[in-house]
Amino acid sequence: MTSFTATWLNTMEFAARLVYLRKQKGFSQQALADAVGIHVSQIKRYEGGATQPQLDALKKIAIALGVSADALLFDDGERGLDEVFRLQLDVISHLDEDEQRIIREVIDGMLFKYQARRWSAPPIPQAKRPSRSPAK
Repeated sequence: MTSFTATWLNTMEFAARLVYLRKQKGFSQQALADAVGIHVSQIKRYEGGATQPQLDALKKIAIALGVSADALLFDDGERGLDEVFRLQLDVISHLDEDEQRIIREVIDGMLFKYQARRWSAPPIPQAKRPSRSPAK
């Protein structure tokens, strides 16, 4: 697949997400353009896949739609935490500092244990490479 084709596919994915989220929030193209502070023709270009927004416009669109920029750019599961972890981290953020510290220590301990197990495991054998005979 050429670079142009990959770029085009990514553009269409963004465009489809933008249309979906805009409609889900009940915005017309004009209403979204007004909320973002850009001309409606630019929203039409984004949704048509002709162009993608610059970072500052992307941020304003995400804020206007009440979503993260990730929701505009990535498929579900393509980026970010699993929903279960996201909910758990949200709850953890409301705990007091001591409880958060304990949770961090438990996580650090589990990650250390995982790394130690990885490093102590026998190496995965590599396929035998043909020996090179010296050039004569």
